[in-house]
Order: sequence, then structure tokens, then C-alpha cells
Amino acid sequence: MIPATSFRGRRVAVFGLGKSGIASAKSLLAGGAAPVCWDDAENSRAAAAAEGLAVLDLNEIEWGGMAALVLAPGVPLTHPAPHWTVRKAEAAGVPVIGDLEIFSRERARHAPEAPFVAITGTNGKSTTTALIAHLLAAAGREVQLGGNIGTATLSLKPPATGRYHVLECSSFQIETAPSVHPSVGVHLNLSPDHLDRHGTFERYAGIKERLVAASDIAVVGIDDVDSARIADRLAQAGRAVVRISQKQTLAHGVTVRDGVVISVENGAATPIASLAGIPSLRGAHNAQNAAAAVAALLALGIPKEVIAPALSTFAGLPHRMEEVGRRGHVLYVNDSKATNADATGKALASFNHIYWIVGGRPKSDGLTGLDPFFPRIAKAFLIGEAAEAFAGVLEGQVPFEIVGTLEAATAAASAMAESDASPEAAVLLSPACASFDQFRSFEHRGDVFRALVAALPGVTPRGVAA
Repeated sequence: MIPATSFRGRRVAVFGLGKSGIASAKSLLAGGAAPVCWDDAENSRAAAAAEGLAVLDLNEIEWGGMAALVLAPGVPLTHPAPHWTVRKAEAAGVPVIGDLEIFSRERARHAPEAPFVAITGTNGKSTTTALIAHLLAAAGREVQLGGNIGTATLSLKPPATGRYHVLECSSFQIETAPSVHPSVGVHLNLSPDHLDRHGTFERYAGIKERLVAASDIAVVGIDDVDSARIADRLAQAGRAVVRISQKQTLAHGVTVRDGVVISVENGAATPIASLAGIPSLRGAHNAQNAAAAVAALLALGIPKEVIAPALSTFAGLPHRMEEVGRRGHVLYVNDSKATNADATGKALASFNHIYWIVGGRPKSDGLTGLDPFFPRIAKAFLIGEAAEAFAGVLEGQVPFEIVGTLEAATAAASAMAESDASPEAAVLLSPACASFDQFRSFEHRGDVFRALVAALPGVTPRGVAA
């Protein structure tokens, strides 16, 4: 735990008692503050009370003299309207912050030299964060991994000399962290997302830019126009910028050419590692993730000689292009995290002969933009609420079957793939939909798929030699 000593002896309101909210309240308590906690959900209040935290209705407290409101990332700060606690805090002149801000204050107070890598962007944050942590651990560094991935930031060990914190940072967390100051900030890419929470794309992009603008070294992907502009603005302001690309030739930065990650300095290219044969880094999107991770490691002074072997041992993250089994020439891939068309497009681009399991609760973009990948699809198996609508999109372009459930889709796709004569067929769960029509979460959906694959006769589970 990271004790929030900067609030010692002061009252602090905490709203939102999920994982990060409870961790924040415990951090404040451990640092000598007096946190006052509330959540609109009764079960969340009960969970906080069971942890020994003071639970009081923030509608009924005196806000004068409150040192801060710590707002959980899932609670609206500005859009579609400020949460009622935000309005009360603003009316009383109380600053609204989040757990990333508390971490930043504690690092500045106790160990400002402690290495801190912060990762943001629209897509690829979790994989890049996990990969950076993996590479640092392989290089013999002590690593604390958390933030928007896995462990709540304030549940980690405190910043200290030689202890590397690697944090995935969402736009919600950055928005409430005005003093964040990473050693290395990584910005991967930008596309419209969370506009219901930020109002406009420009505001969303500006929040992402804030993270790398505050970093000692900014690693910025330049394969989309808006991110390239961020890199240019930072460079013009005299900031240290390392550009990354898996599409463009760079005079300085890290790029990927023909599956090889290359560091470029003053036009001189130095190969770092090949991504060939690393299943967890398959696809162009993972090439960008790998380039970003390598750039971050080099910026931290990690020798390039240790990076290549460490890349080859990266297992990847569950539910993100996760190879869960193989039976002969048929590969089974769990990409349940792909809950929209953009994410699914990256998976479809990574295979050539696909038995595609798709559907669930549809998003507003449906299957928009996936047409270029249709020739790669041998057959689609449609499940969930989106099945009828998706059938209308695929009609005349992709062979499909409405099967309804994931169980039926896995069985049907497996049977057809087994009879396929291609060298490698992929049974790919990449739903382009939310999971909530049939599952609790995308993790639940992916876990069910993994279990269904493991139950197929003759399947070699992931990680077991064929």
C-alpha cells in the first residue's frame, strides 16, 4: 500500500467505492488522514464499512475544510454532467482529484527519482503496460504493475529508488491528476472514445496529451494524424520526444519493419528484436505495442541486449488475441476483449482463414469498417442480440450461420475448421460486441470460450507443446 501522507491530519471525501476507491480510502487512512466515504450503491457502502472505513452520506456532511474529493475513475467529472459530489466540492472550493494524483504527490514527496512509466492511448494500453513490466522484470528490475490494469495504483508498494512503477492510465485517471509527472510517458494512438464522458474528441485528445506533455521523456505513436500532431507540438515546445511507428520511416525513434523492431538514431538503424514467432505479439497493432515498449525500455537505459530474449517470453494478456488451444492445423484464439469493430478489425487482419465467432450486444458502430477483412473469413458464426442485424450486413459477402450461443458457435466452427484444407485455420472469437446479453463481462465470455475449447477432443491447450 502507498500511504497518502500528503493528507495527514486532514479530512478527505472519497466517492466511488469500487477497487480503486477503497484502495484510495485505505491509503488515506494509512497516511494519517480521515477519509469520509460514500457510494450510491448500498452493496459498495457495505463493502467499505466491512473494511473498517467511515461511511457517511456526502450529501449531509460539511464540505468546508475538506482537503479534497477523491473521485473514482468511473464517476463523471464533467460530462454528461458533473456528478453531484463534484458540484458540492466545486461550490466549497474543494479540489477534485483521483488515485493517480495521490500517487504522484507521494512520489514527488518521498522518492521523486523513482522510475515511473505511464501508458495511455485509445487502444493497446493494457498489452503495452504488461509488456513493459515484463521486459523490466526480465532485466532484473523491481516492478510494480497496476493502475487501469489489474491492481489499483494505491495498493502497490510505495515509490522508492530503483523500484519501477508501470501504470496504465485511462483518460478518466489523467483528468483528475494535475501533478502527474512520469519519467517516461507513452501515448500509443487516438481514435474517438469515451466522448460521452469528455464531450468532444478534442477534449479527450487533450487529456491524453497532458500525460506525455508532463513526462521527462515522451514516447508517442505517430501512425494516426492526431497523435502525430501531439509529437510535433511536444518537440516544438522543446520536450524530449521518441516517435514510434509501424508504418513510417523515421530519422529518430523506434519502428517496425518486416516484423523487426528497430531503433533509429540520426538515421542509423539498429535492429533490436524480431517479432516473428511470438504469438502474443501477432498483428500490426501489437507491432506498435512492441515498438512502444522497446522505446520505453531504451529511454529508461535498459540495454538492448536483454530486450530481444524477454520479448520472446511475453505470454500476453487473457482475452486479447489469446491463443487458447490448437488441434492439428486449427488454432483457437480468444479475443473476447474486442468489444467494437475497430478492435475486431485488428484481429481479423492477423489471420488469413478465419472461422469467426461474432456477436453479442451490439455497439453503435456495428461492423463498420470491417469490409476489407471479409475475404479472410471462411465463415461467420453469429451469436447473441446482434445476430440478425449482423446477418444483414454479411449477406452476400461472407458465408454465415446464426447459431445463437457461444457453445453452439464453438462446436460448429471447430467442426468446419477441422475439415478445412488450408495450412492454418483460425477459430476466432472476436465479437465486436459487448457481452452483457449472455455473459457478465468480456472476461466471463472469454473464460467460457477457453473452457469450451479445452473440452474439445484432441486440443492441445495453450502453453503445452504439441
